[in-house]
Amino acid sequence: MLKAAILGCENSHADSFLQYLLEKKAVKDVEILGIYSDEEEAVRKLQDRFGVRAMKNYDDLVGELDGLIITARHGDNHYKYARPYIGDRIPMFIDKPVTISEKDAKDFRRELEANQIPISGGSMCKYNDWVQELKQAVEKGSYGRIYGGTLRAPISLHSKYGGFYFYSQHLIQVMGTIFGYYPKSVQVFPREDVYTCVFRYADYDVTGVYVDSSYTYYASLNCEEKCVGSMYTLDNCAEREVEAFCRILTGGTQEMSYEDFFAPVYILNAMDRSVKSGLEEVITYENTV
Repeated sequence: MLKAAILGCENSHADSFLQYLLEKKAVKDVEILGIYSDEEEAVRKLQDRFGVRAMKNYDDLVGELDGLIITARHGDNHYKYARPYIGDRIPMFIDKPVTISEKDAKDFRRELEANQIPISGGSMCKYNDWVQELKQAVEKGSYGRIYGGTLRAPISLHSKYGGFYFYSQHLIQVMGTIFGYYPKSVQVFPREDVYTCVFRYADYDVTGVYVDSSYTYYASLNCEEKCVGSMYTLDNCAEREVEAFCRILTGGTQEMSYEDFFAPVYILNAMDRSVKSGLEEVITYENTV
């Protein structure tokens, strides 16, 4: 029997994991030993539905787990919740935003990699079929030279869970999946409820449009031979992110490198600097550990 816990269960992803693991049996013989949140109501709702045990402290199960699921809404809690379990060397799911601060990203990545801990997570948008189709088109050069692209995703500028950082990784994850995780610089043009961003890659630019509290997702490619674009939804994405975690829980390899997994943190911080400076900001990545 594999044993796991969910830390930060105020997020809807916690519901998805419990549903797929306990009700749909995504992995045979998995037991959820406990759930934790600093929001008591979130814990109570999941207890009522799934009958899972509430943890008093987020580190109560150190040494007792085979896997850890971190779905806290606030990115500042992710490294904090994971740190006590790193010595156990168990697979971890880490929700978006992976971290908020660049220092947390640097330290978190170093510890995960040094202990060879398999990870999954980030934004589930990367699992959408249309996003994956565009990724393949870029990799194969299906439409000739790439001139750029346009993306749209929601943002939550005034969220109590980290403001700008709370929802903004969705667009960055899609961009990284399609075009790669390493644009050179970014400039953000903020209006009251819309952020328009220009991400400068080595050979082209990608435009990102964030709209506050508008849950529309769109992705397009502008290429030499063809322009393609479509709105998309998150249907089936939750199931696929659970499946990705289940693969590493049962001994499979992780999908992303540690470097790519943490790259969105550095892009988001450069965007935040651009909003404050009004200038194009160079994105500085932590590429060594």
